Amino acid sequence: MLHSVVIPCYRSSRTIRKVVEETMEQFRKMDRGDVEFVLVDDCSPDEGATVRELRSLVADYPNVRVVELAKNGGQHNASMAGLNYVRGDLIISMDDDGQTSPTQLPKLLDEIDKGYDIVYGYYPHKQHSGFRNLGSRFNQWTTRVLLDKPKNMNTSSFWVIRRFVRDYAIQYRSAYTHLQGVFLRVTRNISCIPVEHFRREVGQSGYTFSKLVRLWGNIIGFSIVPLRMATLLGNFFAVVGLIGIIAVIIRKIVRPVTAIGWPSMMVSIFFFSGLILMFMGLIGEYIGRIFLGMCNNPQYVVRQIDEHGNAPYLVNEDGVRFYAPGQKEEKEDGS
Repeated sequence: MLHSVVIPCYRSSRTIRKVVEETMEQFRKMDRGDVEFVLVDDCSPDEGATVRELRSLVADYPNVRVVELAKNGGQHNASMAGLNYVRGDLIISMDDDGQTSPTQLPKLLDEIDKGYDIVYGYYPHKQHSGFRNLGSRFNQWTTRVLLDKPKNMNTSSFWVIRRFVRDYAIQYRSAYTHLQGVFLRVTRNISCIPVEHFRREVGQSGYTFSKLVRLWGNIIGFSIVPLRMATLLGNFFAVVGLIGIIAVIIRKIVRPVTAIGWPSMMVSIFFFSGLILMFMGLIGEYIGRIFLGMCNNPQYVVRQIDEHGNAPYLVNEDGVRFYAPGQKEEKEDGS
């Protein structure tokens, strides 16, 4: 059986070699079959240091393939790019910083052998800041509400999926990728198991607060729950407003000298105007994403592919490799 390991890389020139070599060693210990690596450089802004290290891994190991992206698309889009180039029967996702340690792989693989389609490794104790952990809990809660995720399902970027899950997942072409949403569209035969989360040895996370918010916002593309909430809130406030109008009329009839309050009226105007604008913005977000989807905004852009023993090449949407001038073109299957 062939296992494929997909690793999105971002400023990982000092860590990626150790991750790859330790994973190779772990597979030798497990004796579960062959392993290939698809390393995706997410346009790292480090003056080419990450790309050079990835190419050096390609030169050293025949089972390493590198996908170089022309622009930064984020971790989930980079993972989707990697999924398009895997060959394995089981596909594993890992981080490039060593926090998803290869020593935890036997737990995930033993679990998927029980017949599950997807297995997540989750971290009972994360090596992150308190603020980041709070954000993770909020993200888990919102994905449960918006994506109808099972209550007992905990997720992370450390997972293993079967080939058919990958085949359906890569059919999703929107630029706003959220892998949990994609996978939940394919199957509900999912398990999760606790794994150890290791401390980052080098550098710091590439996720800023704004990037985390943008990633969380991608959930919108997989749920209409926010629109339903807008409808329910609209109905609720309409009923409250109607009751308020009736109360004011009755009070005026009972006590004609009652004065209508200007401050309360202004507060109501500001509140409901803000509420209307908020939901107009939400609806606009959906419409904007529909528009960008119709414009075929790319999920990722591949600059080139690096493989052991071959010249770098490009692949178009028809699966045709484009080599340097004078070299032949061929299909991905080698024909």
